[in-house]
Amino acid sequence: MQRPLGAIFPENIDKSHKKTFRSRGGNSRFISLTSIMFIVLIAVMGVLATRLSELTIIKGKYYRSLAEGNRIKEKKIVAPRGVIYDRNGEALVRNVPGTLGVQREYIYGNTFAHVLGYTGEVSADELRLLNSRLPASLVYKGGDAIGKSGIEKYYEDKIRGIDGKELLEVDAKGEYIRNLGQVAPIPGGNIHLSLDLGLAKVASAAMEGKKGAIVASIPQSGEILVLYSSPSFDPNAFARAADVHLVLQDKNMPLFNRAIGGIYPPGSTYKIITAVGGLETGAIKKYTKYEDVGVIVIGPYKFPNWYFLQYGKKEGMVDIVSAIKRSNDIYFYKAGEALGVDRLVSWSRRFGLGKSLGIDIEGEEEGVVPDGGWKKKTRGESWFLGDTYHLSIGQGDLLVTPLQVNSWTNVIAGDGKLCRPYLLSDLSNLCKTLNIKKETIELVREGMRQACSPGGTGWPLFGFKIANSKLKIDNLDFMETIESTTSAKPMVEIATACKTGTAEFGDPQNKTHAWFTIFAPVHNPQISITVLVESGGEGSSVAAPIAKKMLEEWFGR
Repeated sequence: MQRPLGAIFPENIDKSHKKTFRSRGGNSRFISLTSIMFIVLIAVMGVLATRLSELTIIKGKYYRSLAEGNRIKEKKIVAPRGVIYDRNGEALVRNVPGTLGVQREYIYGNTFAHVLGYTGEVSADELRLLNSRLPASLVYKGGDAIGKSGIEKYYEDKIRGIDGKELLEVDAKGEYIRNLGQVAPIPGGNIHLSLDLGLAKVASAAMEGKKGAIVASIPQSGEILVLYSSPSFDPNAFARAADVHLVLQDKNMPLFNRAIGGIYPPGSTYKIITAVGGLETGAIKKYTKYEDVGVIVIGPYKFPNWYFLQYGKKEGMVDIVSAIKRSNDIYFYKAGEALGVDRLVSWSRRFGLGKSLGIDIEGEEEGVVPDGGWKKKTRGESWFLGDTYHLSIGQGDLLVTPLQVNSWTNVIAGDGKLCRPYLLSDLSNLCKTLNIKKETIELVREGMRQACSPGGTGWPLFGFKIANSKLKIDNLDFMETIESTTSAKPMVEIATACKTGTAEFGDPQNKTHAWFTIFAPVHNPQISITVLVESGGEGSSVAAPIAKKMLEEWFGR
């Protein structure tokens, strides 16, 4: 008869049974370890699932684009910059194939260098400055070309194109497989300037080997025909790294735009302003005369007339017309004294001196118009009558640009209008009247006409004639006299109005700057030309012949 289980006592269990019980206790511990491992596995799988979800769902697009990037390459298609033309439709800058895809070619080299400027790779500073205010579609990228000076820089937004792009499929080695499509580039806009190629060529040739500048314009509008600075440079050199250093290291500073950035004493060309200021204020009148005494002496200081200084001669009683004709210093000393420094300075500023005229390229200097306050602040000295004398003949501390001299010449040629000079042909209506009386304009114009007539100072232009059969010979406002010749083309005499200038600038060898400014014809002027030759000598003998060559080109067509 079996014993009930409850009757079994532990002490009666044999060793084998005890082993069985121990074995069952070990299995419990095994089950606990398995559970822990299962939980850990679930956790790890959860982390992996979460990461997988992140990679495939949340960042899937990003990583797919990276994968595509390994087989799809984007190639930039450089947009050509706009072509730049002169007033007659002649291309001055164009695009040609180069090692950077497309590069600029400045067709006439140094002839237009300071006006057109040049391009170069956009700098880090330019990227920060420009991209901060440009829409995403127009931002610059490293390696892009950008205008660095001149028209190329000033009208960058007009000339610049918008680059396109080409999508290429490549294999693992980066080798081309096929074209996946492209976005076409948008070329930059073409622009037309007021410049004249033929005149610029003459200016460039005439200034070879000289330092200085030439400005030519249309008096009634301010359109710039020529803006030439010498020495010049070849803007194509900036595409050739080896040649750039030659330009940058040239001690003659060919990059310096003397036409708008150089400031010089204007010498006797400034007497135009003294004359207008004196007549408009009543300080002098049409019949006011001063005696040419040769030299005015004030204490230890002497203020001579140039004619007396060179030839020991005097010119007697002089009125405003003959004073301009002969550039008589004594007359203008006295006219400046009667006018006074304050009114002289006021008229100078009315003519645009001491400030920018606003031409549409960078680099224009304002110049200096001195007065009592300026001298006290700058030098700690008082203003004296001798300072007024110097100012009245364009000497002393007065400094102007060639552009400013051309501009005040245009005031007389353009019946009293001061025009903002400009280069882009689209600009217009940039003139304002200075409210100068017609009689004043006529007196000053007559003095300038006589300066370019026998007995005046502008002797190279005496009896200026052009051989041209196409001019309208019935327009007497244009031609003053017509002369029959045996040649196929008749000789046409064109009356001109000019002012010479020989400006001292403190040179230890007494060298002087040579100035000449002129417009023609006297009635209904078509063109004005201002020439400066640094350290050139006398304006009449050095600068005037250059202006004559340009007039021959202009009217000889």
